Amino acid sequence: MARPVTLFLGQWADLSTDDAFRKAKDFGYDGVELPCWGEFFDVEQAQDKAYCDDRWGKLKQYGLNCWALSAHLVGQAVCDPIDERHKSILPERIWGDGEAEGVRQRATAEMIATVRAAANMGLSVVNGFTGSPIWHKLYFFPPTSDADVDAGYAEFAERFMPILDECKRLGVKFALEVHPTEIAYDIYSTERALKAVDYHECFGFNFDPSHLRWQLIDPAKFIERFGDRIFHVHIKDAIVTLDGVSSILASHINFGDYRRGWDFRSPGRGDIDFEAIIRGLNRINYQGPLSVEWEDSGMDRDHGAREACEFVRDLDFAPSNIAFDGQFDR
Repeated sequence: MARPVTLFLGQWADLSTDDAFRKAKDFGYDGVELPCWGEFFDVEQAQDKAYCDDRWGKLKQYGLNCWALSAHLVGQAVCDPIDERHKSILPERIWGDGEAEGVRQRATAEMIATVRAAANMGLSVVNGFTGSPIWHKLYFFPPTSDADVDAGYAEFAERFMPILDECKRLGVKFALEVHPTEIAYDIYSTERALKAVDYHECFGFNFDPSHLRWQLIDPAKFIERFGDRIFHVHIKDAIVTLDGVSSILASHINFGDYRRGWDFRSPGRGDIDFEAIIRGLNRINYQGPLSVEWEDSGMDRDHGAREACEFVRDLDFAPSNIAFDGQFDR
């Protein structure tokens, strides 16, 4: 049976719920991944199950399903050093006066409320970010000591454990999108993040191959290493365009600029070997949605989302239940 194909609405938050749902259905998607921003889903209101019933009613009105909430923006503020950039991604009630520790504590409370909201919706996955106390120390100059790194992972664990414990209480999984600026951004940092939270049963990953590809990591290797922790999957493509002048660090040049050393692409139009990913997902028996996170600054959004849905449907296949050469003696 084919996996459901969904559209992550994080990049569509300029639209009304009705407009976004209508488009998703028209593009051919089975459902949507609901972000906790824009007008799609309000965490405060979702503490009341009547609001959740209303959200389901709106989804069913358009013939759509939902398998996950996403709380990337608020999650970013749980472990980050806070600065003015965070104000643009946080609700006013979380930003408050902008005092860093207060922001982090309110973000943590909001993430716990998001777990409760997911449970009220009958959903078992919350995707999101963690932020990181040590991402800004990535280059190790001025010198970053082992103690600095150890302290960063310890702080992450301390701040995220209450969220994960609420997940356990309510039967919800938290799926970190492994991503630069998070506590886990590649394979080795992912291993360390798992160890930091003592392999908490509710801590896993929203697998997004695009963030691995531009770091020159084979995304299929991530599936091999962490198959039992993949709770959700994003389908997003990326392309590396290093030409001897461009930089893999992207030179402080914004997405969509041809001078960058890498960029995101609409699924199927970048470098990623999606067949290897589907085969890897089949090996781990992943049965959840394939959620298109559409980001391509060089392509019309509606065209890209429709094309991406068709691409994923053509891409996906079930594993074989026979050996092709097992019939030769019959």
